[in-house]
Amino acid sequence: MNKELLQNISVLYVEDENDVREFTSKLLSSLVKKVYTTENGLVGLEEFEKNQDNIDLIVSDINMPKMDGLEMCERIKAINPNIPIVITSAHNDPNFLKKAIDVGVSTYAMKPIDLYQLVESMIKAIEPIVLKRKLEDLNISLETRVQQEIQKIKSILDAQDNIVMVTNTDSIINVNKKFKEFFQVETLEEFTESRKKIFDFFQEEYGFITKNILLKQNCWMQYIKKLPEVDRVVKIKNSKNEERIFTINVDTYEDKNDFYVISLTDITQLKEKSNLLEYQASHDTLTGLYNRNKFKDLFGKEIRRGIRYENSLSMVLFDIDDFKKVNDSHGHQVGDEVLKEIAQIVLANVREHDLVVRWGGEEFLVLLPETSLEGASTVAEKIKNAISINTISTKSLNITASFGVSTMVSDDSEDTFIARTDEALYDAKKTGKNKVVAK
Repeated sequence: MNKELLQNISVLYVEDENDVREFTSKLLSSLVKKVYTTENGLVGLEEFEKNQDNIDLIVSDINMPKMDGLEMCERIKAINPNIPIVITSAHNDPNFLKKAIDVGVSTYAMKPIDLYQLVESMIKAIEPIVLKRKLEDLNISLETRVQQEIQKIKSILDAQDNIVMVTNTDSIINVNKKFKEFFQVETLEEFTESRKKIFDFFQEEYGFITKNILLKQNCWMQYIKKLPEVDRVVKIKNSKNEERIFTINVDTYEDKNDFYVISLTDITQLKEKSNLLEYQASHDTLTGLYNRNKFKDLFGKEIRRGIRYENSLSMVLFDIDDFKKVNDSHGHQVGDEVLKEIAQIVLANVREHDLVVRWGGEEFLVLLPETSLEGASTVAEKIKNAISINTISTKSLNITASFGVSTMVSDDSEDTFIARTDEALYDAKKTGKNKVVAK
């Protein structure tokens, strides 16, 4: 990691847990020029307003009293749209992070905080800003002066540890030394003469950004830029035919949407040895949703959070009606298609921070923080209707589902909460199917 990038920046660190805030702020103080530390979003916003000319980076928790981290970040972005932001969160569901991306968050680090990951996320967030500042300090206009300033740009790009390229919507304008080494070319012209785009080298594999995905976009750079960090991952073969895994960071130059600085960070070892294992342990391999193991890990935390902030916590448990007939009539491959499409329908009809779980077989569970029984019933009806109006799988099947809904009460345990929701689902199945029953 290029920790030198952090030495001259000042950080606003916002965290409501005292022990975490004290420990992490001490670490950050040893890496950056200055740390402004606050205990919630409201105080964090006030601190930023007082010191906005001196603060280069925001590191903030999401769930906090008085004002949560995303609201604080949104209000800070209204003051300074270019400030990079790293959020710390106990959730790694890409859908949960959509709101953070909409706010303008640069990247995130998982909780409990892995200090190495936090520092790496900070570097990723600040690195494009530092590169832009260096380019701007040289007063380079990529539109009119790129040719006469090419040597200066190359010296900056070559100093980067990542693969870096400068591109417009049509072609690559400049690349660094790491780029040429990876693709084993002497010059950019040698690469462009092959008439290949950079995404021509992206491997077609599930879970990664591929050429086929990008060809469907009006502007593939903007598409990548808007993705959550966990989804900005590609697999590329190098000149030795070795597959390497990279995260992509895309940044517009001087807020112009026709010039981009693209950097590729090699995370092969991290992805293959750590993230992949963690993903397999916490996600259902067929649908990509959380599995029961991950749900158990998050369920208790959501209950404690609901009690702490006196928020409602509701649950939806639903079962595909007559799913056995689908498998018996059309085979398990079509059954798998149905399960995967149902999962996507659910994700499209819930909020970013709701937890969606494949509960087992043809059963799915949705945990809805800060949601009343009435609100959860509305969500269940929405999902039920979305399933029933769609024809699903290559067989264009008409599928329905039955739903049980419940809200946590004061004397609930994890088991009683789930059991009551399961009873509601049983009543829905017993009384006609394709309906929502709340208890």
